[in-house]
Amino acid sequence: MRQLNVKLDDVVMQRLDNIAKLTDRTKNYYAKQAIMQYLEDLEDGARAEKTLEKIARGEEEVYSYEEVMKENGL
Repeated sequence: MRQLNVKLDDVVMQRLDNIAKLTDRTKNYYAKQAIMQYLEDLEDGARAEKTLEKIARGEEEVYSYEEVMKENGL
C-alpha cells in the first residue's frame, strides 16, 4: 500500500477527530472513505459527460421512459 501526505486545515481536522471519536474508527479510515467517494463521483460525472457527448454526436441511442417500460412489458 502506498502513502499520501495531505495538509488539512484545523476545521477539517477537528471534524475528523470528532467523527473518529464518535465511531471508534481512525481519521485515516474516514479520509480514505471520503477520497474514495469523491473519486467515484468524479468518475461517474466523467462517464456521464462522455455519454452526453456521444448522444450529441448521434453515436448513442436514447430511449424515452415510455419506450423502456413498453419494451420491458411494464
